Amino acid sequence: MKKLWILIACMMFLTGAVIVSAQDAPEVTFEPGVSLAIYNQGTALVQDRRMFSFVEGENRIDFTDVASGIDPTSVTFVSLTDPLTSVIEQNYAFDLVSADALVARYIDQRITVTLNDGTGYDGVLLAAYGGIILQMDDGQVITITPDSVRDLRFPDLPGGLITRPTLRWLISSPIAGDQLVQLTYLTGGLNWTADYNILLSPDSDLLDLNGWITLTNTSGATFTDANVKLIAGDVNRIYDQGVLRGEAVEYMADAVFAPAPAVEQRDISEYKLYEIGRPVTVADRETKQVEFVSGTEIPATGYFVYESSYPYYGGSPIFDQYYGLSGVTTVQSWLEFTTDDEGGLGADLPAGRIRVFQEDVDGAPVLIGENTIDHTPEGEMVSLLLGNAFDLVGERIQTDYTYFGSDVLEETFQITLRSRKDDETVEIRVPEHLSRWSTWQIISSSIPYTQLDSNTIEFRASVAPDQEVVITYTVRYTFPR
Repeated sequence: MKKLWILIACMMFLTGAVIVSAQDAPEVTFEPGVSLAIYNQGTALVQDRRMFSFVEGENRIDFTDVASGIDPTSVTFVSLTDPLTSVIEQNYAFDLVSADALVARYIDQRITVTLNDGTGYDGVLLAAYGGIILQMDDGQVITITPDSVRDLRFPDLPGGLITRPTLRWLISSPIAGDQLVQLTYLTGGLNWTADYNILLSPDSDLLDLNGWITLTNTSGATFTDANVKLIAGDVNRIYDQGVLRGEAVEYMADAVFAPAPAVEQRDISEYKLYEIGRPVTVADRETKQVEFVSGTEIPATGYFVYESSYPYYGGSPIFDQYYGLSGVTTVQSWLEFTTDDEGGLGADLPAGRIRVFQEDVDGAPVLIGENTIDHTPEGEMVSLLLGNAFDLVGERIQTDYTYFGSDVLEETFQITLRSRKDDETVEIRVPEHLSRWSTWQIISSSIPYTQLDSNTIEFRASVAPDQEVVITYTVRYTFPR
């Protein structure tokens, strides 16, 4: 018996229940409300708790105001008051009232048509595709064009049409009275993205960052005072069947409503979860923003890149003399910073859009670049392409090409970097992709280089104001015989 009680205690702990004595602890209860787990892939898991009055035996329950983007195959229904209450039948009714739906339901029935000039016709509707065809009481049939109709009048709302998407159940209840029921389902039309604003210092060495959660709701339903959780990560979905990973579904089923900080971050499975610490009303056709991360005086590094060569794609040797001569002259402007705690941020950054601003001499910010980032965990570097530098120019030409036969090829490149800046010396990084073959050797170079990967080297050159720097190197390719 002791082992049985230990097992029961463990099960109650895992399901969120609490063992209490009748004298000194309150009974654990659930409250009506709605909770959302929104994924940044256009999907949300909705948990909705409502009170319904039941009679003993069979009951028909209509659950209205569900999202029109619902996946009906994902719906689960449970009574939190009486676990013996069970579902006999479940239906999703989505035949909503509309002009077309009303007309279709009144074929072979009497309606009234009023034209733009005030003329009225009362007759039996025979057809309404491409025009309205009425049979009058004397047997005469008339055709009315759609653009001449001012209004249509129907005697009543036909059965089967509803004003809102509705989940309808046939429920068997062993007891009569009020019960708290819980509905859980997946829906499309709810999405969230991360938007970041960076204010860069005049010297480009420090930045302030603010991250905003942007919620967008086009699901067809409004969720009032919802407990909102946002899942960051690439959750595998089978979209044609509406199946979500079981871990996330179970998590939402056990979600509780509790006070929390503005936005709290924690791990869930292999993803990051952000919980907004207050009830949020997410209205249909609305975009809402909530700040979730911020940092000040984060060390930053601005740098420039001149990249004019083609990456190596593998396959077979390339002997075309002019392969890889792109003619690119623009020099890119980049910004990088770290998300680690020592760098001043100490936060994970979900995928999103980053805008970078810099203050002018009068203190007014100016947009200097915009880009996107992937999901970036704490401790990683963020590198942002801001645009092309106006005062920097690069030029890359092939100065020698020698093919020694079937297995050796040498070529020489000259790279010229020019600065038209007034008073700033800049470092320009020059990655060179050795794109003809996987076996290569640098025979000579005018300045040192670093090998970045199996087919890429990089030069770094400091260019003074109104000066130019010339880099030359020769590479030898050895091909298989």
